[in-house]
Amino acid sequence: MSTVEQQPLFLRACFNEHTERTPVWLMRQAGRYMAEYRAIRKDVDFWTLCKTPELCCEVTLQPIEAFGMDAAIIFSDLLVPLPPMGASVTFGKGMGPVIEPRIDRASDVDKLGRPDVADTMGYVGDAVNVTAKALPKDVPLIGFAGAPFTLAGYLIEGQGSKTWMKTKAFLHQEPKAAEKLFGMLADITIDLLKLQMDNGARAVQVFDSWVGALDPEDYKRWGLAYTRRIVEGVRREGVPVIVFAKGTGTYLDLVAQCGADVIGVDWTQPLDRARALVGPNVALQGNLDPGRLLGPWDALRPALDRVLDAAGDGKGHIFNLGHGIDRHTDPAQVKRLVDHVRTASAARRG
Repeated sequence: MSTVEQQPLFLRACFNEHTERTPVWLMRQAGRYMAEYRAIRKDVDFWTLCKTPELCCEVTLQPIEAFGMDAAIIFSDLLVPLPPMGASVTFGKGMGPVIEPRIDRASDVDKLGRPDVADTMGYVGDAVNVTAKALPKDVPLIGFAGAPFTLAGYLIEGQGSKTWMKTKAFLHQEPKAAEKLFGMLADITIDLLKLQMDNGARAVQVFDSWVGALDPEDYKRWGLAYTRRIVEGVRREGVPVIVFAKGTGTYLDLVAQCGADVIGVDWTQPLDRARALVGPNVALQGNLDPGRLLGPWDALRPALDRVLDAAGDGKGHIFNLGHGIDRHTDPAQVKRLVDHVRTASAARRG
């Protein structure tokens, strides 16, 4: 393995090293806010795009070419494991995902299949392979997958939710069935992340987008326990693991116990408070509110500086949003963001 100094900037920051400036990438950086992406989507539906490696490569590279991000994330979706398990996933116009049949009782868990990831989701690995070869050598590719609570939430609710109350009710009413479901989802996530690592992903991110619906005690059982299992299951020298558990700012110290190299932080608290919770030995990723990108530059710029200032000396910090970029974002604002983070963070090191 090459020395730390020879590693790309993003990877050095992931391993909590001092860097000459702060690396930057944005969750959902390849997507609907870009005209180039919308042009491709005119001709193909979402699942066709996900299952066509060459198109995944093209859209993954679009923000790299347009804005000069320091890392790319493969174009895919958290829900790719669900159809091979026996649950269809459809996207209505202007709607989130709809999952059928949903889990309504304990016996429904037994109806789900345990798919072979390489056989049923091999297209994800193929997309990673093609894209990793096409990227500049100093721009690592991030692979990703969903954590069990978030995936189970969609299976149980049948769609997105503001409260995830059906999911929480299932955890409390049918804990044995929930444990079986979560264990299966954790194993699938491990296999999916390994598939991406085997095909060239140089970092992986576990998204637990909705686990913040849980209180700290339930998080320990239904979030942390399975996230730790995933982190341990994919651990590989030189490949950092990022965990992003949205909405968990008040118990971020628990999240950090998962053993990940990087903890993603949403926008609900500044990074200096996040650092106090997680300690000095992990990197932090985040944490601009995506809504800030919808305002004018003279309001966005000081918000960027506040994030950089809250990161202290910048050691072990990857600049990102606190969740995915909004579809109505002006690409010119993204360019300004990237350019400012690069120059302002370098000046702070000077």
